[in-house]
Amino acid sequence: MARYNRILLKLSGEALAGGASFGIHAERVKQLAGEVVAVNRAGVQVGVVVGGGNIFRGVAAAAQNMDRVTADHMGMLATVINALALSDALEQMGMHTRVMSAIEMHQVAEPYIRRRAIRHLEKGRVVIFAAGTSNPYFSTDTAATLRALEIHAEVIAKATRVDGVYDKDPLKFPDAVLFPEISYMDVLSKSLGVMDATSIAMCRDNHLPIIVFNLNGAGNIMRMSMGEPIGTLIH
Repeated sequence: MARYNRILLKLSGEALAGGASFGIHAERVKQLAGEVVAVNRAGVQVGVVVGGGNIFRGVAAAAQNMDRVTADHMGMLATVINALALSDALEQMGMHTRVMSAIEMHQVAEPYIRRRAIRHLEKGRVVIFAAGTSNPYFSTDTAATLRALEIHAEVIAKATRVDGVYDKDPLKFPDAVLFPEISYMDVLSKSLGVMDATSIAMCRDNHLPIIVFNLNGAGNIMRMSMGEPIGTLIH
């Protein structure tokens, strides 16, 4: 029995790159799509926000001296590329999807309309939210929080490369301690860097829990959706 009726899954762009430094790894995308399909067929409505780091990293050097607003717009377009790749992988597995973009591009994606997104979810479609919030200076973490609140998701599932939230970077410090659960205020006061401060504060103000878990464990998206105690609960 699923623990949640509706979730917002936040994926980094790097998750789609597999082991590469940038680009899209077809097998990795197919594997992720398979997990999302399994969760959806278990009765969980799934919205997805995916970052653009894997695409944008390829042009990051060229963007270093760019105007911040222009660079952010490039990053938003990178998330659209990733959203289309994930959508294609899901559709090939028989899952109906909708890519909804905060920047209008009618030939590529539906414009984001909140009520329409909710109807898609209610009809069992996986909705992939692209182009961030359409505003510069906001990260895809903030976009994920905004969309989760708008569609009334019960939790943000933040997929990472590590097992949850630690007191310091576990990839650099072997003695890092994992928190099974932690408060929003502790995440902010300790500057733990799980998500940006804006998104954490929005979750705190609206009582939206966040589960930070390791995406590299096969089946972890399903375990999280079923309510198994994996990762870190921020509440």
